[in-house]
Amino acid sequence: QVQLVESGGGSVQAGGSLRLSCVASADITRTRCMAWFRNSTGQEREGVAAIDKIARAHYSESSMKGRITISKDNAKDTLYLQIDDLKPEDSGMYYCAARGASWCTSYREDEYSFWGQGTQVTVS
Repeated sequence: QVQLVESGGGSVQAGGSLRLSCVASADITRTRCMAWFRNSTGQEREGVAAIDKIARAHYSESSMKGRITISKDNAKDTLYLQIDDLKPEDSGMYYCAARGASWCTSYREDEYSFWGQGTQVTVS
């Protein structure tokens, strides 16, 4: 069973930056599409960014597009999400997930096999 553990969340002031990390227990970052999802208060969980096995980044048309950068370090089995110019509406729980495929063609949650427990981001 693959485990994903997020970290890097916290409380920050608007305009600040955070880098979220997600460490995988198995060697999956190099073989699967990995994605970040956001669950803001009162909103449905949405995918914001994904990166495929050859490190091509994809960004959904969320309000965060243009302010986020997804990356990964296969040697460390770690996925990252850099968030700049944080806004209060960015507050919420951020999850990393591994899709059951190498390519990032969807943010459908049922296509993602493994999920982390999430890391909380609070922007004031």
